[in-house]
Amino acid sequence: MNLDRGAFLDLATIHNGDLRLEALDRCLPAWQFYYRTTQSQLHERLADAQLVVTNKVVLDREALAAAPQLKLIVVCATGVDVVDLDAARAAGITVCNIRDYCSASVAQHVLTLMLNLVSGQPDYSRRARNGDWQSAGIFSLHDRPIRELHTLSLGIIGYGTLGRAVADLARAVGMNVLVGERRGHPERPERLSFRHLVQSADVLSLHCPLTETTRNMIDREVLRAMKPKAVLINTARGGLVNEQDLADALRAGDIAGAGIDVFSEEPPPLEHPLLADDIPNLLITPHNAWGSVLARQEAIDQVTAAIRSFERGVPLNRVV
Repeated sequence: MNLDRGAFLDLATIHNGDLRLEALDRCLPAWQFYYRTTQSQLHERLADAQLVVTNKVVLDREALAAAPQLKLIVVCATGVDVVDLDAARAAGITVCNIRDYCSASVAQHVLTLMLNLVSGQPDYSRRARNGDWQSAGIFSLHDRPIRELHTLSLGIIGYGTLGRAVADLARAVGMNVLVGERRGHPERPERLSFRHLVQSADVLSLHCPLTETTRNMIDREVLRAMKPKAVLINTARGGLVNEQDLADALRAGDIAGAGIDVFSEEPPPLEHPLLADDIPNLLITPHNAWGSVLARQEAIDQVTAAIRSFERGVPLNRVV
């Protein structure tokens, strides 16, 4: 099935002017590339589109009803919760996503957070600038423990493509990798129970999806069960962690630190509990673990491949 007219609703979520879009542009005779789309603009932009690409713009039942010519939706992400799949199915609209495009980027980001947390380098960098080094009277500051990764165990919850990529990097630097079950899941022979993993890991890294069973999986009880010197890293979904409980645990010293790339609301409001100034040993990044140039280019290339495959009658990564 040949497509003539397409709209990319939120190109700014992936493109900073640094990607190659020529192959995508050649997919269709007519494209509308919108950097951002608000809900008030959505109906007009869907009106005559046969193809829509979205990353975060929500396509609910009402929006799909306003797109009578729509044949294909490509979600420029793995998660497809921005699309009402039942409504798409009822309307005969094919929905495809992209997959496994950012594993190396996420794994690198996890390792970066891990290294900074166990070595204390952000704190040491600050102290090298604020006069602490100069007033120490000796050539070197090392009064905050600097730990070596090869002596530590990494616990992973969510052992899909991303979890495995993180495990590979961790093993390369000599870490002991432990794979555990999600909270409440029955134990399997090749995985530790959730509680055993939480109690054993020096670094706990989350890579599972957000569902009703995983929401607030890491709460006050779990944080208190972790080792006092352990650190938590979340590059998956913000809702996996009870954010107020994490802020309280870091202040109380229940765990030694945390690296957080995702929030339950994004961007988080300035009054968010994890943005307070008095939380120690917390590194925050703006949901960009996935966002290397190579990963974002791969995402665009997969969108292009999905469109080409649909036109050949064999949709790639079809969800509906």
